[in-house]
Amino acid sequence: MTTQRPSLPAMHAFRRVVEQQSFGAAARSLQITGGSVSKLVAQLERDLGVRLLHRTTRSVSVTAEGRAFYLDAVRILDDVDAAAEAVSRGAATPAGRLRVSLPTSFALAWLAARLPAFVRAHPQIELDLALNDRYVDIVHEGFDCAIRIATQLPDSTLVARRLGSVQRLLVTAPAYLELAPPLATPQDLGAHACLVYTQDGGPVDWPLHGAAPLRIDGFFRVNNSVMLRELLLAGLGLTLTPDFVVADLVAAGRLVEVLPAHRPAPHSVYGVFAPSRQLSRRVGAFLDFVAGQMASPATMATTGAVQGAPRGRRN
Repeated sequence: MTTQRPSLPAMHAFRRVVEQQSFGAAARSLQITGGSVSKLVAQLERDLGVRLLHRTTRSVSVTAEGRAFYLDAVRILDDVDAAAEAVSRGAATPAGRLRVSLPTSFALAWLAARLPAFVRAHPQIELDLALNDRYVDIVHEGFDCAIRIATQLPDSTLVARRLGSVQRLLVTAPAYLELAPPLATPQDLGAHACLVYTQDGGPVDWPLHGAAPLRIDGFFRVNNSVMLRELLLAGLGLTLTPDFVVADLVAAGRLVEVLPAHRPAPHSVYGVFAPSRQLSRRVGAFLDFVAGQMASPATMATTGAVQGAPRGRRN
């Protein structure tokens, strides 16, 4: 069977169906009808001579051939977008769809309040944000870029741009300290109720400054730092958390920092993207915005208002 050259609209439709896992959602994002999306994907399958999707009345899944073609389609479509941007030098305004993977707590506690300024500054960018704390394969899952927070990133073929840093604080409620055992050194934490952020349920170490890493067996474990706020306010224990999660509560005196002399080294915030093509204007605009917000005096005042806390060290 002779294959036909697939059309770009059909490839766009197929990509959206894979990423949205729904013909209806793909149609809404493309602003066309569901029937049109179905016809485009069906035509693509006829052109290629293979089945790309398994369809039922309730779900859509990708075949092995579909997964392989999806990766190539993402690369081709993104290259077309990059080429269009490159020849449109006169149109300086970034435009088009921008798909970003974000850590949940960072997105909710830090970015959400600042994001309207980005939307107003870049009205032609169509944001598609995915909040997830797992390590996302941005190439295979079709993301333009991701924000990652770590002391050091693992080896990768991705390009990483450092955007700023976030301090980590050991915090609790004053009511907890009134009834808790003495807490003068990191070793005293073994007698305390620790609330632990963990992504995989595995062992957790708190790398406090001046002490060997402490293996923490918390009585409460969760994979979202924002949820720990309510437990802290209820006086149920203490936790080590990024300052953006609790800075407002510390500034208001509802939480207090403990063992400030033993703060761990700050995490760095990185923007990562694939090296296979030039940095698009959309990705560049978003990463520039995050870096600018992290460096702004207003941001530093917010995240630094923690009982005279010293500035975080740069990695």
